[in-house]
Amino acid sequence: MSSKTVRTRIAPSPTGFLHLGTARTALYSWAYARHHGGKFVLRIEDTDVERSTQESVQQILDSMHWLGLDYDEGPYYQMQRLVRYHEVAEQMIAAGTAYRCYATPEELDAMREAQRARGEKTRYDGRWRPAPGKVLPPPPEGVQPVVRFATPQEGAVAWDDLVKGPIRIANEEIDDLIILRPPPAGAPPGTLGVPTYNFAVVVDDLDMGITHVFRGDEHINNTPWQINIFRALGAPLPQYGHCPIILGDDGLKLSKRRGAVSVTAYEEMGYLPRRCSTISRAWAGATATTSSSRARRWCSGSTAAISRRARRSGTRPSSPGSTRTTSSRPTTRGWQASSRSSSRAAASMPARPRRSSPPARSTRSAAAPWSSSPTGSG
Repeated sequence: MSSKTVRTRIAPSPTGFLHLGTARTALYSWAYARHHGGKFVLRIEDTDVERSTQESVQQILDSMHWLGLDYDEGPYYQMQRLVRYHEVAEQMIAAGTAYRCYATPEELDAMREAQRARGEKTRYDGRWRPAPGKVLPPPPEGVQPVVRFATPQEGAVAWDDLVKGPIRIANEEIDDLIILRPPPAGAPPGTLGVPTYNFAVVVDDLDMGITHVFRGDEHINNTPWQINIFRALGAPLPQYGHCPIILGDDGLKLSKRRGAVSVTAYEEMGYLPRRCSTISRAWAGATATTSSSRARRWCSGSTAAISRRARRSGTRPSSPGSTRTTSSRPTTRGWQASSRSSSRAAASMPARPRRSSPPARSTRSAAAPWSSSPTGSG
């Protein structure tokens, strides 16, 4: 373990409630920071302005408070950092690592249809990407551009994942990602839009000094873009750990829009926070009872390597010094079989009064370098 202070984060999107999958990721990130004497940061990724709601923001804060996952910094809100994202995007455009693209949705649809007709993989063809000797047409009138990242066209992105081990993806498999959406209609020329996820998360992790990122393995395909953006900015990379996603009984991913139950719903049914930590671990295939303190002890520096070796041999440690045989695929049946009766009993209980969460606390000063405006609730 490096002498550098460990800094982890949880960054939910307020487009729905916080469910146990995100709670599990928050638990791992919190426990890793606590074990190593580091800092745990809460960030609200609210750039999906059409679907983000203040109700969802409050549910996230309530859930974190009830689970006892106290954060050292935040909550930080991405929509309060637009000036910073635009600043970085302009730097990248000037450096040639990003560019404005004026292709219309209709043009892009026609491009993809032609690629399908030829049996090719659908991807952006780089028509507005600058290149030596390439003459670009003048920007069309009335078209608000997006900003795209100029993905390296050769080589590969490789990293040693803390959970899955070495991963390598060729750059030729990655197209030029949109990093800023088009500005509003009628905006003056040169106006920049709202950032997309893969760009905002890199700028945030860089500015906030995040050293370790734990998240679901559905984000593996996002990681090459993010690593390439870090490199384009000349910035150090965090270490990534991609955890198995939580599946329902039908074998499909559990998400806030499909099959999941909010953390606050368990509170209303009378569950204890410790039980929710246990359910979160059980859904991941680890059925040992896990309190927050035990999770913190579990997150030793060698845990990731032990887990990889155990997975290859068909066993997984449920706590330091012990192993058990487990299926290679996460399952929900282990916890459901043992908690079905208690769930029925809890459902018949009157809902307990919701505790109001205290104001979101933050240890940072108002002059923190990553804050473009005071912390708020938007």
